[in-house]
Amino acid sequence: MNYTKALHNPIFKIIAQASKELNVDSYVIGGFVRDYLLQRDFKKDIDIVAVGSGIELALKVSELLPNKPKVQVFKNYGTAMLRYKEIDIEFVGARKESYQTESRNPIVENGTLKDDQNRRDFTINAMAFSLNGSSYGDLVDPFNGVEDLKNKIIKTPLNPDITYSDDPLRMMRAIRFATQLNFEIETDSLEAISKNKDRINIISGERIVDELHKILASEK
Repeated sequence: MNYTKALHNPIFKIIAQASKELNVDSYVIGGFVRDYLLQRDFKKDIDIVAVGSGIELALKVSELLPNKPKVQVFKNYGTAMLRYKEIDIEFVGARKESYQTESRNPIVENGTLKDDQNRRDFTINAMAFSLNGSSYGDLVDPFNGVEDLKNKIIKTPLNPDITYSDDPLRMMRAIRFATQLNFEIETDSLEAISKNKDRINIISGERIVDELHKILASEK
């Protein structure tokens, strides 16, 4: 399906132009796509994935904007961020990740859009809108996230046991999204959370507290 109407903000055309000039494909991914399809209020942040360098794309976008906003670059993570009219836009290069048991910080390699969608936490956060040429506005949804939105299900793209063991903060994120959206965590995911609960010990107290605050701020 095509969702060009979701991309009415001029920033998307500018990102598309920057991508074309750099000869890289780019996509809007994650929360913006999920919340648009849920008809929820836009939360003033946008995630862009580039099949190439996210940092170079951010710098090119800044060049094309009239006020040339400052780009914050996080070289260690391969990400960059800029602000456009009160919207925070984060750029990342498509990547694949592997994990070691004692850390939630992944070993990162360059990857395809599919690799990047595989590493996402939930199917509802792995959907993307294309910003490329003739496919502009097309939905890329390899894990049937649209169906999971309709059915109000929190589900991981890949094996939940691996997803939660790799990054145990995702267990709290599953509970947080279920709470905020009034969704159900699917059975396999719930069992995997229970099984991997002790892995939460590798997460910093600050990150845990941050997720708890978001859960407690929900209506229910």
